[in-house]
Amino acid sequence: MTPSDVKATLSFSDGSPSMDLPIYKGTIGPDVIDIRKLYAQTGKFTYDPGFLSTASCNSTITYIDGDKGELLYRGYPIEQLAVNCDFLETCYLLLYGELPNAAQKDAFVGRVTQHTMVNEQMQFFLRGFRRDAHPMAVMTGLVGALSAFYHDSTDINNPEHREIAAIRLIAKMPTLVAMAYKYSVGQPYVYPRNDMSYGANFMRMMFATPCEEYKSNDVLVRAMDRIFILHADHEQNASTSTVRLCGSSGTNPFAAIAAGVACLWGPAHGGANEACLNMLEDIQAMGGVAKIGEFISKVKDKNSGVRLMGFGHRVYKNYDPRAKLMRETCHEVLSELGLENDPLFKLAMELEKIALEDEYFVARKLYPNVDFYSGIVQRAIGIPVSLFTAIFALARTVGWIAQLNEMIADPEYKIGRPRQLFVGSPKRDVKPLAQR
Repeated sequence: MTPSDVKATLSFSDGSPSMDLPIYKGTIGPDVIDIRKLYAQTGKFTYDPGFLSTASCNSTITYIDGDKGELLYRGYPIEQLAVNCDFLETCYLLLYGELPNAAQKDAFVGRVTQHTMVNEQMQFFLRGFRRDAHPMAVMTGLVGALSAFYHDSTDINNPEHREIAAIRLIAKMPTLVAMAYKYSVGQPYVYPRNDMSYGANFMRMMFATPCEEYKSNDVLVRAMDRIFILHADHEQNASTSTVRLCGSSGTNPFAAIAAGVACLWGPAHGGANEACLNMLEDIQAMGGVAKIGEFISKVKDKNSGVRLMGFGHRVYKNYDPRAKLMRETCHEVLSELGLENDPLFKLAMELEKIALEDEYFVARKLYPNVDFYSGIVQRAIGIPVSLFTAIFALARTVGWIAQLNEMIADPEYKIGRPRQLFVGSPKRDVKPLAQR
């Protein structure tokens, strides 16, 4: 990382001396102004709530251009990866920087497959939760508990430990999510099968029972695999930043990923697809398609407090590229299952049509996002709404690990420690109790 010949000059109107700040150029994307010496030289911090203009790190993993609607994993467009690669190839790319050749893919898939089982004690750990606990509450506990089961891979500063922890997490997350689901519905756990693909294995662990032979549906497996690919990483979002910040203290990888799971639970982040389905069900309860006009009017009324979930994005100011891919998968799944006329899905498609044509939404670039379509797909497959975010966590685990490993390997990395603008009371003396 070498500074540009151009520098930014910071000047002050109070007569304080100005200072030059180095500028760094990325491969693509905006330049960044290096303010690391700002406090030492001026005694001032910058103020940027929500980190709207602050780059917290340099990274080679994922790039987003929100204005163009572009998402690249290691330079590869998401549109090409979703069509030409499966999830484990995408995992390999995110972890190691390049797509695998046939031999590398076979070796990687073999390693992941050999680690899909979890310690049998996990099922006793699960029994401590109520059956109606939210799956994300369960997953936060289960992922954090992995550090208690795998002592041999908890040193975040050891590259071999990080490597085996990465493989274990990618391999075991589908098993844990399926166990959390089975526990919630009172069905027996289904153990993983080493002769099935990653997506097919997950679907079987979710939906098979000991009573009958489970038949895998290739269309649904492919849809699930695409959901995993599209959610695998997304640059420095809230949960990824949480994993990096948590990992910067030197905590073990399982704990750092558990922190990411907890952050992802929020309705503004990973819970968005759950909130979207809940919105559709609310409109359905109001009267369905006939009431869409009334609902849209409330959305446009700033005083109503009604929000349109599953549309628009903090970063994308164009059509979310993942949404285009998920839209194709959505229609493919509904067709495969014969659900095009299901009332909720008809409602969703009508809402999509209005949002793409109504000038109010078009002008504000409130396009359907990936959460809108992935929620519909998962519900069609038979996944309960409360489990959507857990599946998001399963998919995002590889991105979190790749980002965590990149940070630990960066010679410039330090424990994260944001500054603040203090606006509370100045220093004062404590009065004795009788004088207060």
